[in-house]
Amino acid sequence: MLDTSAAATPAIFNLTLLVPLLPFLTFVLIVLWANRSRKLSAGLAIGGIGIAWVLGWAIALTAFQDHGIAEDPYRMFRNWLPIGTNWQAFGFMVDPLTALMLIMVPFVCFLIFVYAYGYMGVGKALGSHDERGKPPAPGNADPLASRFFAYIALFATGMLGLILSDNLLMLFIFWEIMGLCSYLLIGFWFARKYDDPKKITPKEAGLKAFLTTRIGDTIMLAGILLLFIQVGSLSFAEILKPETLERLATTTTNILLIGPVPWATLIGVLIFCGAIGKSAQFPLHVWLPDAMEGPTPVSALIHAATMVSAGVYLIIRTFPLMAAGPHETTLHFIAFIGAFTALFAATIALAQNDIKKVLAYSTISQLGFMFAALGIGAYVAATFHLLTHAFFKALLFLGSGSVIHGMEHGHHETTHGHGDTVTGGHGDPSPAHHVTESPVQSFDPQDMRNMGGLLRKMPRTGWTFIIGGLALAGFPIITAGFWSKDEILAEAWGNNHTLVFVTLSLAALLTAFYTARQVVMTFLGKPRTAAAEHASEHDSIYRWMTIPLMVLAVFAIAFGWLGIPRTFPVLGPLSPAVIHHQSGGLAEALDIEAAELPFDAVPLLDSLVVALGGLLLGWLVYRGIAAIGRKADDPAWSPLQIVDPLAKRLGRIYRVLQNKYYFDELYTKVFVKGTQRLSNWLYRFDDLWVIDPVVDGVGKLWRRISEIGQVFDVRVVDGIVNGIGAITTAVGGAMRVIQTGRVQNYLLVMLVTVSVLLAAFLLLPK
Repeated sequence: MLDTSAAATPAIFNLTLLVPLLPFLTFVLIVLWANRSRKLSAGLAIGGIGIAWVLGWAIALTAFQDHGIAEDPYRMFRNWLPIGTNWQAFGFMVDPLTALMLIMVPFVCFLIFVYAYGYMGVGKALGSHDERGKPPAPGNADPLASRFFAYIALFATGMLGLILSDNLLMLFIFWEIMGLCSYLLIGFWFARKYDDPKKITPKEAGLKAFLTTRIGDTIMLAGILLLFIQVGSLSFAEILKPETLERLATTTTNILLIGPVPWATLIGVLIFCGAIGKSAQFPLHVWLPDAMEGPTPVSALIHAATMVSAGVYLIIRTFPLMAAGPHETTLHFIAFIGAFTALFAATIALAQNDIKKVLAYSTISQLGFMFAALGIGAYVAATFHLLTHAFFKALLFLGSGSVIHGMEHGHHETTHGHGDTVTGGHGDPSPAHHVTESPVQSFDPQDMRNMGGLLRKMPRTGWTFIIGGLALAGFPIITAGFWSKDEILAEAWGNNHTLVFVTLSLAALLTAFYTARQVVMTFLGKPRTAAAEHASEHDSIYRWMTIPLMVLAVFAIAFGWLGIPRTFPVLGPLSPAVIHHQSGGLAEALDIEAAELPFDAVPLLDSLVVALGGLLLGWLVYRGIAAIGRKADDPAWSPLQIVDPLAKRLGRIYRVLQNKYYFDELYTKVFVKGTQRLSNWLYRFDDLWVIDPVVDGVGKLWRRISEIGQVFDVRVVDGIVNGIGAITTAVGGAMRVIQTGRVQNYLLVMLVTVSVLLAAFLLLPK
């Protein structure tokens, strides 16, 4: 049995272990037993995460009612790993931060699992043209759906275990489980190939994500090991003790070329590097946009409830350690990386045409907001934005998947009838029922330039996506994104972090602009392709895909009302302020300054201007593209020929943004190609120039020496040995004559010898 932290604890807390265990058991069952049935596999996965969601909410709501849980968190643990004379515990805990995460993580995971049931076509026929490892044809089920549900069940296990862990070692184990699952899921369609050699394939994207995040994870592991050496424990209860933090802040270590550095600063920066990799912050941001090669439910999991959120959660959980160093050096570093990444990623999102990649860069930018908030000490605001962002970003990604699904079906309708042969959506020749896109190029259902007018064709997807987009842009008052983002700006302004305030304001303005661009190009105006004209959500699978969208849309609006600051005029006293009460209570228990600032109109006006101004500006700039319809009378015309209005105004800068500041090319040239060049040089140095010639020369020298030694051995040593043997043989032969074995012969010899000696004695003169 597991030991618990207190005898008189609510019974529901004793079921905490089941929250991550249930998805793990479904993973095991699917792998060992249920994988032959897609429906059974999906049902087990949905059922497991569904029960975990119910348990998670029950635990969270109970924790909300326990006012002393911040000072005395519930813990359940068992010693499992001997470390010298001590033990490392396998342990989970429940405190206000865990409770808040339990409201979001299992619930969003459950909705994504339900959505995946429709997205993966579970229950549909496989069809005759499906290939293992490739995306299925529209209307058919994925033949690897059972494997998919096993992977996402393990993925959910990783995140649920991470938020419940009561020590850094357990957290790191679940952290790495998510890293493995991200590799498996991003590269899920591992057999997919593209005609364009520059376009990354799912297999390559999965490997890129795995290797890039391993850089941060390796540095993070070094920080964890140093922390263990200094503290002797990895338990959060021990690490975050005031006396432990004081000792880490006042003792130093010498670093080459830098000098003495407090242990708290060094360890904090190293651990934050893990968050940089996992949450795709600059300069390890390059893996996240390419992660869009995985199925859309995977994109939602990675960008909303799990994976990238884990980095922010790590810093929130260890915030006292990050703030322990003198002059808050670690926090300043976090604020710089976060604010820079927020603006940097927002500029790239302006020029992307892939509907999912726009959202990917948006995620990088919004995570930058959270890190910047933590860097300026806005502990509660960062936690609030982490939660609200999960809901509306999951909504946006699932909505984008619905759009892509509708576009694929629309393209399928236009290319599988009777008539001329054109290039189908998967690159296969197929008969066309209508005049459609130019046959010289394959159709991309994710390119927003191929869309337009989808609000009328896909109203449930369209309206819920617009709600999510407004929340992302921070539309005033009615969206959750406004309240959480405005609080970050208010904290930056109220605590005199002017540079962070200005940077995040610019990022928020660009966020509203590219959100309006995305909505206008996708849903408004006229269809620009035949696929957009025939897109629809009137399919049985959409019952599973649109219900989660509508539920998430409610949370994208209503969840923000749980975190309205009490000082906000009129609405503040009406809000339950659950977020502030819970996270603020934990902040007080951890000696974190989390007092609510008095109301200030400046950040509020700033939020209104950047949100409404960005949305209006985006609509004004891109409404012209929305008005362009498909030119059915001109088969050579393609919407890809339309010049982006922003490209006309920015010129070469737009091309730089479109190519993501050429960081992929830079990293390929410096690190990938550089590593290859170094390997080739080392090959030449080793095999051709130095090491192998030296080794071969030494080998030849000692072979010659051994040959000389052989001559000496044969002619001298062997001659002496053989000569002695020959003499010994001759003597032995002579002696063998007198060795007859007869006693009488020996007596005769003895008698003769004695007679000779006696005669000699008598005859010799005296």
